[in-house]
Amino acid sequence: MTNLQRLVGIFSGSAGNLLEYFDWYVYSAFALYFAHAFFPGQNHTAELLNTAAVFAVGFLMRPVGGWLMGVVADRYGRKRGLTLSVAAMCAGSLAIALCPTYARIGLAAPVILVLARLVQGLSLGGEYGASATYIAEVSRPETRGFWSGFLYVTLIMGQLGAMAVLLLMQYVFLTPEQINDWGWRIPFFLGAAGALLIFWLRRNMHESTAFQTVDKKRETGGLRVLLRYRRAVLTVVGLTLGGTVVFYTYTIYMQKFLANSLGFGKEQATLISSASLVVFALVQPLFGALSDRVGRKPLLVTFGVLGTLGTVPLMSLLASARSGFVAFALISLALLIASGYTSINAIVKAELFPTRIRALGVAFPYAVTVSLFGGTAEYIALWCKQAGHEGWFAWYVSACACCTLITALTLPSGDTRLSGES
Repeated sequence: MTNLQRLVGIFSGSAGNLLEYFDWYVYSAFALYFAHAFFPGQNHTAELLNTAAVFAVGFLMRPVGGWLMGVVADRYGRKRGLTLSVAAMCAGSLAIALCPTYARIGLAAPVILVLARLVQGLSLGGEYGASATYIAEVSRPETRGFWSGFLYVTLIMGQLGAMAVLLLMQYVFLTPEQINDWGWRIPFFLGAAGALLIFWLRRNMHESTAFQTVDKKRETGGLRVLLRYRRAVLTVVGLTLGGTVVFYTYTIYMQKFLANSLGFGKEQATLISSASLVVFALVQPLFGALSDRVGRKPLLVTFGVLGTLGTVPLMSLLASARSGFVAFALISLALLIASGYTSINAIVKAELFPTRIRALGVAFPYAVTVSLFGGTAEYIALWCKQAGHEGWFAWYVSACACCTLITALTLPSGDTRLSGES
């Protein structure tokens, strides 16, 4: 593969990742506005609790997507898996954009919402493994950490894109009443249209050389083959557990925490969350490049230690913040800590598996863990608030980070490479 083909491939995989996560996070960014359309007649926290539950339900299909598209990517190519995942995301976004409200069709509205989120979860479950594997295989070993950082850059850009659309609607184009009534549908239409463009882009990308040269006579991937790599699977689970809880706490839940617990306005909460995500995106390649020099393990251990010991004090300070700047600084600090995991986690996991099982090995255990812990983080936080013990959630996040720390300590030190590299 030439350098140009390598760069085009990384761009194609990353651009699709951006659109996939834009479509996924639009739901969370606009939940403050459309919760009443699907779950009316209750207090605002209860409405958000219901939308958070649907957000968590969407994660239930991620293991299925990780298995299905991981098998497709390992058996038929990374390109095929990436193309299939973006098509499914397009279908889910379009269904939400066109779905009538509860007032018009009753219980059918939340049922359609749940089904659409299940399709989107299927898509996203396969996207991570296929894109992480593809970027790992087309990038050079000495700069693999740097390029790995762009996975979360595009992920965050997708989330920022969702928030940017919300901010433009809030401050420029629409009134709050218009967003509540019908404006929340616009970003779902945008996401569906963008997914069609990425579908075309991915159909023209080059397959990775590692997949093309793998011995086709050997047994290809599948869950039965994956079970032979139990230690690697458990490592993916352990690393993901704390990383995903911390990530979703400070990216997804913070907007609602600022508005629902600290009393910031919806617009200000969105602005603070967006600004902290910009900082988060900028540092991902830097942390990735650092791992190319010092190794992956030191970054993961640092994240584990700071996440375990620093979460409760940091969340306590955040709970007492009354200034927007203080809230921004504390969230940004938390996200810098999280970068020790987010910037390199995809490459660490890809380096654990051989080519024939790599996409499934990365995607399936990751998707299962994210479904159980990442997808429920916001729900658990809101449940703790509803129960009158909001502070319990910080201890939960700290315990999850400790699991990642223990797993990171078991990793070998020094340089790691994909199987088959010399």
